[in-house]
Amino acid sequence: MKPSVGRVVHYVNIAAGDGYPSTCRAAIVTEVPETVEQMDNSDGHVVCLAILHPWGASFNREVWQSEDDHRGNTWHWPERTDG
Repeated sequence: MKPSVGRVVHYVNIAAGDGYPSTCRAAIVTEVPETVEQMDNSDGHVVCLAILHPWGASFNREVWQSEDDHRGNTWHWPERTDG
């Protein structure tokens, strides 16, 4: 699936050194840069995100997609849930 502006995705933050674990946060795609060189990355696309935290929002201009291992500072499509 190809990302587009306005789509909701999950952003994985980087674990903090004080033991705070990586967690998924809701994020909105704000740009799909055409000028970013699309390196041969089997995982996917680079996007710009508005990341929604319980305490506020942050922005990140270059976030790689990681569907398989959900590394820190990456995004992935939300998992499907039953319900």
